[in-house]
Amino acid sequence: MSINVGDLKSLWELFLAGGPLMWPITVMSFLVVAFGLERLVALRRGRFVPAALAMKLRLIADGSPFDPRQVAAWCDADRSVLATVVRAMLARLGRPLPEVEHAVETTSNREASRLYANIRPISLAVTITPLLGLLGTVQGMIIAFYTTANLQAGANRAAELASGIYLALITTFAGLCVAIPAAIIAHYLEGRILAGFRKVDDVVTGLLPAIESFEGRGRLGVSGRTADTVVGGGKP
Repeated sequence: MSINVGDLKSLWELFLAGGPLMWPITVMSFLVVAFGLERLVALRRGRFVPAALAMKLRLIADGSPFDPRQVAAWCDADRSVLATVVRAMLARLGRPLPEVEHAVETTSNREASRLYANIRPISLAVTITPLLGLLGTVQGMIIAFYTTANLQAGANRAAELASGIYLALITTFAGLCVAIPAAIIAHYLEGRILAGFRKVDDVVTGLLPAIESFEGRGRLGVSGRTADTVVGGGKP
C-alpha cells in the first residue's frame, strides 16, 4: 500500500482542521517515542543484574569464601542496581540483620524511583492526551452548534452540523491514538523494572547468610566508595 502526495496533503489538512490542540497532542506523541526508546535502552538486563557480578555473588551464596573487600571492589567497578544494593549491605556489615534488610529495602526503593522517573512522562501522556482530545472535541462541538444556530434561513443545517461534528472528533481520535500505545509502553516498561528487581532480590537473598555471619564483629573500611564496614577482628 502506497501513500501519494495527495493523501499526505489530505492528512495535513485534516490535522490542521483539528485545531490548535492537535499541536500539544503531537508533542506528547514525540515525548512518548523519545522516553520509550530511552527506557528500552536503559532497562536492559545488565542494568539490573550483570551476569558476571551475579555469578560471583551466587558462588558466595553457595559457600565460597566471603571477602567483603573483594565484593566491594566488584561493586565499585559496576553501576548496576545489584551493585548499588550490595554496597548498601556492605555499609551495614556487622549490624543486626533487620538493619541490613532495611538498608536493602531503602536502597531498592531509591533505585526504583530513579528508574521510574523517565516512565512518568509516558504515564502523563496516557492521562493528558485523551483529555486534550476531549477538550478539542468539546471546543469543536461548541463552534459547530454555534455556527449551525446562526446559519441563514434555507441553509442545510444538518449537513453543516455533521461537518462540524466530524471535524470536532478529530482531536479525540488523535488523543486516543497517542494514549493507547503510551499505556502499552508504560505497562511494558514497568513490568521490566519489576522483573529486574525480582532478579536483584534473588541474588541479594542468597547473600544474606554470608552478611549475617559477620554480625557483631569489629569495623574496618573495605572501600573508598563504601562506608566503613565490618569485616571482623578490628577495633570499632
